[in-house]
Amino acid sequence: MPPQWCSFGAQGLAKTAQQVDPAAPLLLFDSGVGGLSVLAEVRKALPDAPVIYAADLAGLPYGTKSEAEIAARVCGLLGRMAERFRPRLICIACNTASTIALAMVRDVLEVPIVGTVPAIKPAAAMTRSGVIGLLGTAATIRQGYVDRLEAEFASDKRLLRHAAPDLVTAAEALLRGQAVDPAVFQRAADGLRSQPGGDEIDTVVLACTHFPLVQAQLSEAFGGGVTFVDGAAGIARRIGVLTQGQSFQRAEGDFALFTGKRDPFSELAPAFERLNIDRSMVL
Repeated sequence: MPPQWCSFGAQGLAKTAQQVDPAAPLLLFDSGVGGLSVLAEVRKALPDAPVIYAADLAGLPYGTKSEAEIAARVCGLLGRMAERFRPRLICIACNTASTIALAMVRDVLEVPIVGTVPAIKPAAAMTRSGVIGLLGTAATIRQGYVDRLEAEFASDKRLLRHAAPDLVTAAEALLRGQAVDPAVFQRAADGLRSQPGGDEIDTVVLACTHFPLVQAQLSEAFGGGVTFVDGAAGIARRIGVLTQGQSFQRAEGDFALFTGKRDPFSELAPAFERLNIDRSMVL
């Protein structure tokens, strides 16, 4: 049984492809704006799909919270959003939330749920040196889920992990047009390079959806010779499979949904408008 605080139901949301309302949206959920890296790939794969992008800015950052806090918050918020907006599918576009709360959310919501997990499998297939770096939040890199991915797909490789929470703040700041000290990106690179075997890293897993937004800065900090891997394209493909055969129709424009006491859309408008989202609301 799911815990009482995660008892929000969405009875009746599970439908066949023929029964899905063409205007029913995809709901992409993240702690902040990192999920825009996933939305960009979803737009490529499903350009006609109506979308709600939900950012839990009131709960940001997730990486410093306990597992219980994250699970309760994500499950509760997605329950409320599912009941209110009736999405055809929910994508948890956040590695931290997915590694902690994905199974629980799937247990209580009768709607397809797509999660985001560190792209260790493709990284293991790509590396030539056999040494892989993984950048994530503190909450993500300590999860047993990551241990299991390593054991299953990279048991013959060396996986070095480093928590880089400052990259979340940096990505959020850059999308608001604010300056970011390059030392932030250098510290992330050094956090991997300084570990035993770190000088052999040739592939880096970006295990937070915020991190692809600062990939150019990270590439400069690593000094070249490193391939970065994230799961956004794979997530978009999975959403495409789960919505295959369904019709899409935009009854209204797509919009961003923020938690908190204020609407920050004006600060983030350029980033959202590039992805065809030009309005917002506060939950």
